[in-house]
Amino acid sequence: MGNRISSIGVKLYILGISLLGLFVYFFHLTVSFFSLSDWVLIYVLTASVLIVNRFLIYLPPKGNSISMDSSIYLACLFVFNLHITLLVLGIFSFIYALYKRSIELWKHLFNFSMYCLMIISAHYVFHLSGGTVGTINITNIFPYIISLFVYFLVNILVLSCYFIISSQRLFNGVLNFGLLKEVGMTYCITLILSLVLLFLLQEAKYFGVFLFTILITFLSIAFRKLLYLYQEKANQVNRDHLTGLYNHGFFKETLKEQFSDCKLLKQPLTLAFLDLDDFKKYNDRNGHLQGDRLLAFFGKLLQQAVEGTNFTVARYGGEEFAILMPNTTKEDAYAFLNRLRKEVNDTYFDGVEHIPYRCLSFSCGIAEMEKDMHESDELIHRADQALYYAKAQGKNNVQLYDKHNMCLDEIKFKQDLEALEQQVKFFLSKDVYTYRHSKRVFKYALEFGSRLDELTVHERQTLALGAIIHDIGKIEVPRDILNKSGKLEKHEWEIIKKHVTWGREIVAAEKRFDELIPLVELHHERYDGKGYPYGLKGEEIPKLARILCIIDSFDAMTTERPYQPTKTFEEALEEIERCAGTQFDPVYAAKFVAFVREHYLPLAEMEQLN
Repeated sequence: MGNRISSIGVKLYILGISLLGLFVYFFHLTVSFFSLSDWVLIYVLTASVLIVNRFLIYLPPKGNSISMDSSIYLACLFVFNLHITLLVLGIFSFIYALYKRSIELWKHLFNFSMYCLMIISAHYVFHLSGGTVGTINITNIFPYIISLFVYFLVNILVLSCYFIISSQRLFNGVLNFGLLKEVGMTYCITLILSLVLLFLLQEAKYFGVFLFTILITFLSIAFRKLLYLYQEKANQVNRDHLTGLYNHGFFKETLKEQFSDCKLLKQPLTLAFLDLDDFKKYNDRNGHLQGDRLLAFFGKLLQQAVEGTNFTVARYGGEEFAILMPNTTKEDAYAFLNRLRKEVNDTYFDGVEHIPYRCLSFSCGIAEMEKDMHESDELIHRADQALYYAKAQGKNNVQLYDKHNMCLDEIKFKQDLEALEQQVKFFLSKDVYTYRHSKRVFKYALEFGSRLDELTVHERQTLALGAIIHDIGKIEVPRDILNKSGKLEKHEWEIIKKHVTWGREIVAAEKRFDELIPLVELHHERYDGKGYPYGLKGEEIPKLARILCIIDSFDAMTTERPYQPTKTFEEALEEIERCAGTQFDPVYAAKFVAFVREHYLPLAEMEQLN
């Protein structure tokens, strides 16, 4: 229903702009007084517009292209008059529509109407700001700049409204600062070139147009060559020299961008890791050179498999490959990769008959982005876990990440816990309170997590590990601030707040703990969006970080500290209930309050009696 409404809105918008553009065009157009020399000039200018639209200026890094036709329209506006400019636009649009018949007619009409609105708006602003047509007054540059700004503004507004209506997104989702900066630079170039043409037209009309057209043509050829060299260099940097696929670094950057985009647009994003089965055995038997040939051969198979899709395939490292699949669910990815696995099994490569499966095969793990994921490393970790599980199941198979079945075993959990406790022990010499606080929060998290049926075993273990390490960033906070007995100054509080960022950096240094990063970095985010460091709100905050926030706050309130009064358990629980829905997730706040009242409040009351 929403898509249908959006489609109707787009059609009405296009119709409205087209009718408005046609109306203002014919309202302002007058051709009766044109002389023969005027018509010659109009045809020469039209030919120039056609040529510059053929020779676009291509700009790195993304292969963007710009046409200098706006420079011609603006110069016409400044030197001649609105009628000549509109006539040039009309003749060009008609010829271009005949030449580009493959493009739908409504697109030609919409583009023509948009140019009409831009040119006529710039014309009126030029006159109102003191500009005089036909007279070059370079000392009064203001009319030229302001008319170009309005020309630019009308273009941006018309296109932005189109994108907003068509995608039902907010304005800042359509235009970001980077895009505005890029477009702004393009229009600065347009203004400079229009002023160049303005002088050329003033000195010699036809020869001036000829020189300008030649200039744009040579610029187009030069920039095209520059772009070619840039892309060639970029390919050398971004490509794996052995397989020709994208390399690890480029893939990680692409993943971050696509993760951010798909999260903003609420589109699916799936990541798959593939590992060539028994590659070491193949290498040992056939030699490294033959092993390299196998990697290159497999890389070509993957490249062929993703042709015609928007998938990104890369060599992630060694015999491991990655495929990033935007706008693809994990079920569709599974069907695609399982089909590919069977095709690979049936593809012969010299020497594969001597490895265990007697054919070319790979193991594959697939994970799909979920709404509570905070960053792309979590997706990588899940795909990696699924790959590990696929290999553990006997190789030559494809596995979807399943948090209910793929949990860390108890031995690994204990090893991770021991490693993290060693890091937390650094606080013993600097801030014994933080050490004891971390141990207590860990104990609460372990016990409370075990009572949350909606958490998987793996999530419970992650919550507990995150609890023990959540304040590790305070190791970077000066001792005098950590141990200050009075109220913290504003600048001291800003330093304290940085502990979540420092903590993230410490944890990120060891890749095995990537899943703990959201808990370390985001346990001070508030449910109402007033927390730090990012001001995330509601379910934008990962679930485990929301739970940890409650536990951390409860222990902070019930522990004796020099700069704040200590609350009783009951007072702390009342505070949590009062802040449920603002500071705390209301669902988990209620469950934590019930948990403490059932398991800790009776013990606390007995201690008070004694």
